[in-house]
Amino acid sequence: MNYPLGTLIRNTTPTRINHWITAACFVLLMLSGLSMFHPMLFFLSGLFGGGEWTRAIHPWIGIVLLISYAGLIVQFWRDNFWNRDDIAWLRSIGRVLANEEEGLAELGRFNAGQKFVYWSMALLVPGLFVTGIVIWEAYFSAYTTIETQRVALLIHSVAAAAAILVWITHVYAAIWVRGSVRGMTRGWVTPGWAWRHHRKWVRQLAATGSRGPTPHDTPT
Repeated sequence: MNYPLGTLIRNTTPTRINHWITAACFVLLMLSGLSMFHPMLFFLSGLFGGGEWTRAIHPWIGIVLLISYAGLIVQFWRDNFWNRDDIAWLRSIGRVLANEEEGLAELGRFNAGQKFVYWSMALLVPGLFVTGIVIWEAYFSAYTTIETQRVALLIHSVAAAAAILVWITHVYAAIWVRGSVRGMTRGWVTPGWAWRHHRKWVRQLAATGSRGPTPHDTPT
């Protein structure tokens, strides 16, 4: 993959593919899950060929999501540990939302909001998978009781609602901070963007002489 000269590599091509597979799975699960959640939303099942097909395909998409998100966990866990800079950033969240970030704590590759999304999904996705297995009647009904399934369904629904809220926050933040989406669609960001939002990350790259995760990529 070639990146424009003078830019910094935010996400490699494999990482971006991994991310968008995860995103696609989540949207499909959200739509199919909502169609089964309430009769008023049953019309969404038409996107999957009807109620029976929706019920059949939903858990399989969940398996793909678990595998795909596991790939993101492996790639990003080192950059998502909390530190004092994140606490300082959160205390100044008002200035961040007002796009007044000059003078704030310097941040590494991810800010506290991005780390919140990462760790929230790292807990919610496996939780949804485990509870989903319990209520997957086609294959596991013989191994669970009705009472267990009811509890699992309640937990599954609450976790799904929480995951949707986290997803909405993630999408809104990505759109709000101009230039962020490009980092996950094209893979690169400008040095000015990186300096403004992730100054410590820029310093780390400069110290190692790297442009980003793949320093050997050829500029165009």
